[in-house]
Amino acid sequence: MRINSKQYSRVVLLFGAATIVALTLWSSGNIARTLREEEQRKVELWSEAIVQRAQLVRYTEDLFSALREEEREKADLTGKAYRIIQGANPGAPIDLTFVTNFIQTNRTIPVLVYKDSLLQADINVDPAMRSPAQLDSLRDAMESRGSVISFEQGLTLYYDQSNRFRDLQAVMDDIIHSFISETVLNSASIPVLLVDSSLNRIIKADRFEQHDLIDTAALIGRLAEVNLPIALDLPDTERRWILYDESLVLKQLRLFPVVQLLIIGGFLLLAYSAFSALRRSEQNRVWAGMAKETAHQLGTPLSALLAWVEVLRTEGVDESVLKELGKDLERLRTVTDRFSKIGSDPELAPNDLVAFIGDAMSYLQPRMPKGVHFEVNMPSAPLITAFNPALFGWVLENLTKNAVDAMEGVGHLSLTLFSENGHAVLDMEDTGKGMSRRVQRQVFDPGFSTKARGWGLGLSLVRRIVRDYHGGQILILKSEEGTGTTFRVSVPLVSEEVV
Repeated sequence: MRINSKQYSRVVLLFGAATIVALTLWSSGNIARTLREEEQRKVELWSEAIVQRAQLVRYTEDLFSALREEEREKADLTGKAYRIIQGANPGAPIDLTFVTNFIQTNRTIPVLVYKDSLLQADINVDPAMRSPAQLDSLRDAMESRGSVISFEQGLTLYYDQSNRFRDLQAVMDDIIHSFISETVLNSASIPVLLVDSSLNRIIKADRFEQHDLIDTAALIGRLAEVNLPIALDLPDTERRWILYDESLVLKQLRLFPVVQLLIIGGFLLLAYSAFSALRRSEQNRVWAGMAKETAHQLGTPLSALLAWVEVLRTEGVDESVLKELGKDLERLRTVTDRFSKIGSDPELAPNDLVAFIGDAMSYLQPRMPKGVHFEVNMPSAPLITAFNPALFGWVLENLTKNAVDAMEGVGHLSLTLFSENGHAVLDMEDTGKGMSRRVQRQVFDPGFSTKARGWGLGLSLVRRIVRDYHGGQILILKSEEGTGTTFRVSVPLVSEEVV
C-alpha cells in the first residue's frame, strides 16, 4: 500500500509528537528519581542524627539516675551522722568533729530530722519555709515521694532532691521536649508524623494539611507503604515511630510533565482549530469566487442562446423542439443563478416543499439513465418550509446524480418525504455500491471524492446549503458496502396545512 504525502506528513507529525512526549516524561521522571534519592539520603542522615541524640538523652538520664543514688547515699550518711551525735554519751571521750563537719558541709540536699518531733532542719531548706506548719507540709511531701530513711532509736530522716538536681532535671525535660519538637520534626521540608508504638495515634505532625489528618488510619497506612517507619526510643517512654512522605516539590515535579503536555496539547489544538477554520474560510472564499466567476462566464452565452431560440421560432422550427430547448435553457439559467448565490446570503421564502420536489423530480427523471427506477413517496398535504428554490434544487440534483453514479446507471432510487418533530424530512435511498465507514466520515469534507476526476465539492456544498443557508441537517442515515446508501435531509417547517 502506497502512502501519499498527506499520510506521510501525518505519520511524521505523530512520530515527532510521540518522541516529544516520551523525552518529556523520561526527563522529568529522571529528575524526580534523582530528587527522591537525595531526599532519602537526607532522611537517612536525619534519622542517624535522631538516634545519636536519643542516645545522648539516654546517657544523660543514666547520669541523673546515678546522681539520684549518690544523693540518697549522702542523705543516708547524713542521717547516720545525726544518729551518732544523738547517741553519743556526753561524758564519753568521743571526737565528733568529723561527724559535725560532715553535717555542716551538706549544702545541697534539704534534710529534716525527726525524733518524735522536729529535731533538725538542714540549712538547705528555704528560710521562708521555716515555720512549723510549713516544715510539716514539706515533710509530708518528702514522705509521699518516698524520700524517708528510718534509723534505730526512733530517728527518722526526710530528704529531698537537691536544688542543683532539680535544675538539671528541668533542663533534661526541656531537652526531651525540644528533641521531639525540633529534632524529630526538622525534616528538610519533608512531611513527618510522630506516632505511638502501635502505629495508631498521631503524637505530632509537621507539614501536613488539616484535612489530611482527618482519617488517621489511612494516612498512617499510606505513609508506611511509601517509606519504612523509623523507630525512636526515648528515656522513660515507649517506642515511637517516625513516618515521612515525599516532599511537595517532588510531588509537583511528578505532575509537571503531565500539566505541561496538557498545556502544549491545548495550545496545539487551539492553533490547529484556528488554522483549520482559516483554511476552510479560504477554501470557501475560493469556491465562492470560482462559482461567481462561472456564473458570470455563463451569463453571456446563455443570453445569446435565448435570443437564438427566438430566431429559430421565427424560422418556423418545430415548437416541441423549441419547448424542450427552452426547458434546458431555463435549467441552465437556474444553474447560473445557483452559482451566483454561492458566498452570499440567499433569500428564503415559505414554499410548499411537496410541490417543489415533485416538479424537480419530474424534470430530472427523463434526463436520467433508463436503467434507474424512481419511486417518489410524498404526503398529500403540503409541507411549508422557508427555502431558496435555486439552492434547494441544487441539493436534490446533486444527491440524485450521486445516487445514479453509485448505481452505475442501473438500480432503484426511492425518495420519501414526511414531517417529524417540526421538520420536513427527506430520505433518499439508492441500491448502489454503498460506502465504507472511512468514506462515510469524509464524504462531506471539501476536496474528498471517490471519483477519479471528482473535485470533492458537491456534497460539501450540499451540506453548506442545508446547514448554513436553511438551518437544517444532512446525514448518512445508513450505508453498507454492496447494498446501498440512504441520505437524510431535514429542514424546519413553517406550518403544515391541507390544500
